[in-house]
Amino acid sequence: MLHLGEIMTHLRLVLRMGQATGTDMAAAHRNGHLTQQDWAEMIQYCRGCGWANQYPDWLDRHEGAASAPQTCKNQQRFAALKAMQGKVS
Repeated sequence: MLHLGEIMTHLRLVLRMGQATGTDMAAAHRNGHLTQQDWAEMIQYCRGCGWANQYPDWLDRHEGAASAPQTCKNQQRFAALKAMQGKVS
């Protein structure tokens, strides 16, 4: 059975990944691109990620990254949300 990580730890990791990649999570929610269900799923995916324990170091070194690393289970979600940001004025 897969051990899921602490919810608050992964909530913070998702927020930090959003900041590091320039993905405005609050704006995505405000604009209807990120529902409560989407947000909960992103945190749940992060909790089950075997690489998540390495992300604090990655985040410290990659502030302003173009995208989340390929190993991030939410990489495509961050990319989609960031792309939608550019379409909203």
